[in-house]
Amino acid sequence: MQSPGDIGEALKALGGIGLPGGAMAKLQADYLAGAMAVWNRVLLPAGAPAGTPDRRFAASEWSATPGSAFLAEMYLLNARTLLGMADELQADEKTKARVRFAVLQWIDAASPSNYLALNPEAQKKAIETQGESLAVGMRQLWHDVQQGHLSQTDESAFEVGRNVATTEGSVVFENEFFQLLEYKPLTAKVYERPLLIVPPCINKFYILDLQPENSLIRYAVGEGHRVFVVSWKNAKEDLAQRTWDDYIENAAIRAIGLAQEISGSKEINTLGFCIGGTILATALAVLEARGERPAASMTLLTSFLDFSDTGILDIFIDEGSVKMREMTIGAESAGGGSLLKGQELATTFSFLRPNDLVWNYVVGNYLKGETPPPFDLLYWNGDGTNLPGPMYCWYLRNTYLENKLKEPGALTVCGEKIDLSKITAPAYLYASREDHIVPWAGAYRSTAILKGKRRFVLGASGHIAGVINPPLKKKRSHWIGKTAALPATAEAWLAQAEEHPGSWWTDWSNWLKPFGGKQVAAPKAPGSRKWKAIEPAPGRYVKEKA
Repeated sequence: MQSPGDIGEALKALGGIGLPGGAMAKLQADYLAGAMAVWNRVLLPAGAPAGTPDRRFAASEWSATPGSAFLAEMYLLNARTLLGMADELQADEKTKARVRFAVLQWIDAASPSNYLALNPEAQKKAIETQGESLAVGMRQLWHDVQQGHLSQTDESAFEVGRNVATTEGSVVFENEFFQLLEYKPLTAKVYERPLLIVPPCINKFYILDLQPENSLIRYAVGEGHRVFVVSWKNAKEDLAQRTWDDYIENAAIRAIGLAQEISGSKEINTLGFCIGGTILATALAVLEARGERPAASMTLLTSFLDFSDTGILDIFIDEGSVKMREMTIGAESAGGGSLLKGQELATTFSFLRPNDLVWNYVVGNYLKGETPPPFDLLYWNGDGTNLPGPMYCWYLRNTYLENKLKEPGALTVCGEKIDLSKITAPAYLYASREDHIVPWAGAYRSTAILKGKRRFVLGASGHIAGVINPPLKKKRSHWIGKTAALPATAEAWLAQAEEHPGSWWTDWSNWLKPFGGKQVAAPKAPGSRKWKAIEPAPGRYVKEKA
């Protein structure tokens, strides 16, 4: 890796950004002191190789020889110094964030653990297996090249509809955008108002129905709700020119109407997850502008309505990058629109956590010849979806770039000027404390936009693991405000919140039940006379590959 001095000179050449002289001098002094300490500890005859808490170098092979120990410790010293330089940059906040992200990517890629010639663990295994581990690694590398993505789990262990997405139900409607699934009741009586779930369209709905024991869908059915779920069509060329308006009118609003019609209830409960929450809120705002209020309640899970604080994703967004998308895959492109490929989205999200989701598997799969174990969540993570370019570009510009969705009357969707503040349905707002895709402070900003009764709950862990946290597992915790008050800032809310052990699901279920209405006999068959079952859940659409 380059020295701090070399990096400093490179930054000067960029112009407009640089390091304060005092900060650079301190970083260099700390670096020299750190390098001397490593030398004395590891390489001198009296020195004793010390282990490192970094899991990449935690195996005994790294500390068994002075050379490997020195390599690992000097790498970590270089990494700390470079990140220190990124933090001390004199530049605007967005530039600093971009530099830090680039430095992190380079640091993680440059780890000696990623290279056979520098990794004593991989070398030892190759010797012990007489080269078989390397042969297996090369076969696995070729397999991943052919399939077009890095294997994070044993994908052969799973099949949608066989051992993931297994909650019993039926497809009761389909069009070119989605299938509507209705799930078979697990109780003799159900609440008269059904629950409609709108999952994100950037990946597949069965994250909410992985296994019976961690399925939010099955949990809701078991709590006595008549559950409908939108299963998005994996966009192909026939949808390449579709727009945000198409997804709101022909998918979200259509699903709301179908849930009302099939259940016979004028009001329904609604839930949106991630971008599904943004889509749901937009649809309800359009209906509000038309004088319709179908939602008895609205649950938003890790969703943005105000895009002021989008965390790490903000580094990818500026006028130039959005304009480039509009001219290549958006409505301004030569063909009027093309697809955003699912693999591109998956790769972007993986490199937000490169050590965990990229290099960890490069080392295990290819250098050590290990097959990753079966893991349902990682199987889902690799099952990507495509999006229509015009739809994606509208979303990118009007939310992440210009943040117009929160402004009353700033956007026209489906022919209506929308105002999210006019949605009066009681709202349950959930965020995950360690979410790097929807930072919880950004999700909290929804409390200032919506004007109905609101309940905000914060869960432990990240974007997916925080949401998929069934009560029976008795894992993690969640925070609930000691009072119903919602302070102006997320930090002020957390300061008065109380931590509770276990899952937030039970709190949500108790909140939702009063909005379900009276209990009625569970339907004996899915759908209705007009909307009959087409095929068993999970349906065809979710099985289509990107």
